[in-house]
Amino acid sequence: MGLTSPWLEYTVVALALILVALTVWLWPRLSGRGARVLLGRLGAIVLTQVSIVCALALAVNNSFEFYGSWDDLLGNNDKAPVAVSQGGGQYTSVGDVKGGLVQPAGPQGLDRVTGLPQGPADKVGKMESVRIVGRRTRAINPAFVYLPPQYFQPQFRRQRFPVMVVISGYPGGIMNLAQHLQIPQNAGKLIAKGTMQPTVMVMVRPTIAPPRDTECVDVPGGPQAETFFTKDLPDAMKSAYRVGHDPSAWGAFGYSSGGSCSLQLAMRNPKIYTSAVSLSGDYAIKDDLTTGSLFGAGPEGAKREREHDLLWRLKHLPAPQVSALVASSRKGEPDYGATMQFIHAVKAPMTVDSIILPRGSHQFATWRREVVPALEWQSKQLTFPQDVEAAPAKKRPGTGAEHGKGKEQGPGAAHPGAPAAPSSRPDEDRRAEAEPAGRG
Repeated sequence: MGLTSPWLEYTVVALALILVALTVWLWPRLSGRGARVLLGRLGAIVLTQVSIVCALALAVNNSFEFYGSWDDLLGNNDKAPVAVSQGGGQYTSVGDVKGGLVQPAGPQGLDRVTGLPQGPADKVGKMESVRIVGRRTRAINPAFVYLPPQYFQPQFRRQRFPVMVVISGYPGGIMNLAQHLQIPQNAGKLIAKGTMQPTVMVMVRPTIAPPRDTECVDVPGGPQAETFFTKDLPDAMKSAYRVGHDPSAWGAFGYSSGGSCSLQLAMRNPKIYTSAVSLSGDYAIKDDLTTGSLFGAGPEGAKREREHDLLWRLKHLPAPQVSALVASSRKGEPDYGATMQFIHAVKAPMTVDSIILPRGSHQFATWRREVVPALEWQSKQLTFPQDVEAAPAKKRPGTGAEHGKGKEQGPGAAHPGAPAAPSSRPDEDRRAEAEPAGRG
């Protein structure tokens, strides 16, 4: 059974319950003195404790996805890209993969998620379960990719689509994006209603070296997480899918640590990501027990840490030409004060909009209220139609010249039915205020 198999979890839980029951039943027989009795009591305690710890560990791992397989747990990870096998299957990649940077994977938990596209891909879209291989970093990260219905429709067969890189929190995993935030389900509904552009969405976790929290930072002598998100991931997606090559096609979206990553990626790399959504994210990266030393020691380490403080960047460096959406709550969110400081610190050419709830907390009940307007907002920041792939070369009669090459298109007008953007005025509450406050 796989490490994340629910049957493995059920089996271990059942075993733990049986061992506890046997210990209670046999304990009177283990009373008294003597080596055999003492060893019996010690063995019963050890077995029950180990079984309970294993059951809890499996439950936590299945919830937060620290490890996706036995190989991940044992450190037997692939070290280099391999070729992708093109074949059938619900979760097999359909992209034109070059270089093996996107590899088909097993369900990775998708088979436990409800509400995913079911039916013809050109009508409802498709979810793919893949692994992203970092050509530079050698990192191999699990991912879900959502392809909208238009991706499979004949009239868009040469069209490149905008991309949202959706990043989970830490220690959460990609399952949280599909199961709790329902990113692909919400995107499908919004695209069907015309309030969101057809968009390819790649769902990833913020760390490339679990269980360490890499916080989208290039660690000196360690994991190169920023390089993965700004070079490896875009290269992999462009090699496998018809996605835009211009920065106007790319946006980052995340909650909690994923929101922090999104802001960092856009503000530090505006030629890669031109917009960012941060739901309850932080505005500075700090070392803690889960991160270890992210920046190194000495003056250079202090300099790198300063440069990952977004309020410091806005004060001391030119503002990047990106747009950001930040979300927080007046009561219940510890980052509300920092969010307001960030909003007031933003200067041209950067722009910032906000979703400020009257009450919320750092949990999915709050983020579920924010995710739909946030998806609609970021959709308006991305360009679609983006550009087109070159048509198959054809020779003009009598000339030998080729024609039919695709050409870049500039940013288009807002798509029909686009919703109003979230407020750019710091104290204006979005429409989510009218909803009942999420409960912790």
